[in-house]
Amino acid sequence: MPNSYAFYGASQADCPPVDPYYSALSSPRDLYDALLSLWCADTCAPRMRKDWSKDNPTLGQCSITAFLVQDIFGGEVYGIPLKEGGFHCFNKVGQCVFDLTSEQFGSLPLDYVHVTPQSRKEHFVKEEKRLRYEKLKASLQSLLRDKMN
Repeated sequence: MPNSYAFYGASQADCPPVDPYYSALSSPRDLYDALLSLWCADTCAPRMRKDWSKDNPTLGQCSITAFLVQDIFGGEVYGIPLKEGGFHCFNKVGQCVFDLTSEQFGSLPLDYVHVTPQSRKEHFVKEEKRLRYEKLKASLQSLLRDKMN
């Protein structure tokens, strides 16, 4: 594993995909590599878009990324309570705990112990969030199709 992975849990993110469609992604690190070219202002949470940049591509991408990870690798989505009332989402697959979007917090420590299970149904009540998730998923599928051809 290259030393370039700075997301939380990168060293233990070794679970294989549960959906054969995504077999080209051998681990969440491969997904992270793909998402670096797909995360954009349009997939960022609207309240954070003005601060989104290619220098901080994970900003505002947590819930849609965590549910996409769940589609591909299975497991559960959990949320870390934030001061402003929301949750920062991350994944647990078996004994692997990882957070592909943790870098948006820089050196701010996050508590991956006192967490709350997150529901896709609750998150996607917000249509804009569901649409951002669908856009990210479609972009990933297109990228994988292009690599296969």
